[in-house]
Amino acid sequence: MSLNLLFFTVFYLTIPLSIIGYGQIFFSLFKKYRFLNNLGYAGLTGVLIICIYSYTSSFFFAHTSTHNIIFLTLGIIFFIIFNFRNQKTDLRLLFILLIIYFIGMLIFKTHDDFNYYHFQYAHYLTQMPSVLGIGHFNLGLRTPSSIFYLNSLFYLPFAKFYMFQMAAFLIFLYANMILVSKILLINFKLEKNFLTFFYLLSFIFINIFFYRFSEHGTDRSAQILVFILVGEILAYKNIQNYLEENISKIFLIMALVISLKAFYILYGLLFLIILYQLIVSGIFLECIKKIFSNIYLYFFLFLLSLVIIVNFYNTGCLLYPVSITCFENNIWAIPKSEVLSLNNWYELWSKAGANPNFRVDDPENYIKKFNWVNNWFNLYFFTKVSDFILGIIFLAILIYFIFAPYNSKNKIKMDLKIIYLTFGLILVLFVEWFYNHPALRYGGYCIIALTLFLSLSLKISQTKLEERKIKTRVIILLMITITIFLGRNIKRIFNEMNIYEYKPLNNVYYQVEDKNFNIFNNMTKIIDDYEICKSQNEKCEMKNSINVKKIFHTYVFYKK
Repeated sequence: MSLNLLFFTVFYLTIPLSIIGYGQIFFSLFKKYRFLNNLGYAGLTGVLIICIYSYTSSFFFAHTSTHNIIFLTLGIIFFIIFNFRNQKTDLRLLFILLIIYFIGMLIFKTHDDFNYYHFQYAHYLTQMPSVLGIGHFNLGLRTPSSIFYLNSLFYLPFAKFYMFQMAAFLIFLYANMILVSKILLINFKLEKNFLTFFYLLSFIFINIFFYRFSEHGTDRSAQILVFILVGEILAYKNIQNYLEENISKIFLIMALVISLKAFYILYGLLFLIILYQLIVSGIFLECIKKIFSNIYLYFFLFLLSLVIIVNFYNTGCLLYPVSITCFENNIWAIPKSEVLSLNNWYELWSKAGANPNFRVDDPENYIKKFNWVNNWFNLYFFTKVSDFILGIIFLAILIYFIFAPYNSKNKIKMDLKIIYLTFGLILVLFVEWFYNHPALRYGGYCIIALTLFLSLSLKISQTKLEERKIKTRVIILLMITITIFLGRNIKRIFNEMNIYEYKPLNNVYYQVEDKNFNIFNNMTKIIDDYEICKSQNEKCEMKNSINVKKIFHTYVFYKK
């Protein structure tokens, strides 16, 4: 084993444990939340905690390799303390999934946005504290995400910046731990069949359709968590007794989803289901006090505030590219006219009106109303969307015929109000998605899949099924899903070996090019020129298109 493969493997195995350790120390300090002490939810809680830490600390100092190794070692210590002599099933599940998913982390080719700004954003955070106005360097830097701040904590000795894929993997790992735990712990009781099938479909979908970690970016990570969010809303039981548990999970997941991609704040509509249950149960006033005393609510609000502050730091807008939230009088702010133009560009791109080699003649008129639909169907639907829909329809038909033959004629009585309300709100989100930004990466994957999965789960769970046969077939499907995940990644690795001469045993790391450092190099050059100029007591008028000033201890980049 080469040294870089050895260090990669060590960090791959220990980083997830460290993050869980931070979740578990939280449960130890706040014992009332121990009902979440499933390792999957401990992992997501750890992700939430270190997201808050990463955002906050980045204002004051860089996330250097020394800082990061100390931070992660502390998490490992917490994990060992809380899991010493622990023989729990979810601990065994954690290590099984870590072994299975290792092959998915052998990556050479990354997606285009990773080189364009994902890597560059995380790398900049490892070299200097946050500065104002970095949105002038790159359009991608105007839309911060928790993925970048998480990855900045994985800049480590020996591995350096080659663990920047870990953030997306952690969300994938913990989400699958939650799904598998729920599938196995339900025990296939008849009254739980709806959730069994919903969790099973979600697990299969995530592992087969999102098998390439390098393609996750910020969008797919958020959409993976949306499946967990919808599952928790559908899993409501005795709202009065389980309110604390349910609401904690929802605030936790919503905080992460919105911090990954700010426009997912629209999924806050799903919270209406909770309000509906509280109102119809007649315990609204009694339970509202519990909601406002829930620490996850304040984690949610704090992380949301940090996202807004960072948006303001980068662009002068509280929520870029919503122009009404912009304060262009600040020296580093992006002009509102440019914000409006770029907002239209994002919409134009998502409606198939533009790509790197093409742009429609009249963009402003094209994106209005439904002028774009015909072109969108020809250029986007009948390529990416149609292939995706055919894939999930095939999955749905397969699952239906695996279980449907064992239906009896005696239907199980179910309370369908919550299911129908959830389905209705997802349809609202579908309409918003289709009208404003109909690209799969902007929520389309989960919205389309959820629409089908809810319908299918309801269809095959309203009739009685033989418990033993359900259990056998579910376990077989879990094994087949893992086999497909492994097979697709093995094929991907061989393709990368043939095309790019990737040799994971000799050099396990993904490709990094000089252009990955362009932004940081430009930033440091401007700062160096400025410092030299100031040391000579000159009135500094920079020759670059982007200027810099130092206000207190913070650099501010701006354009004239």
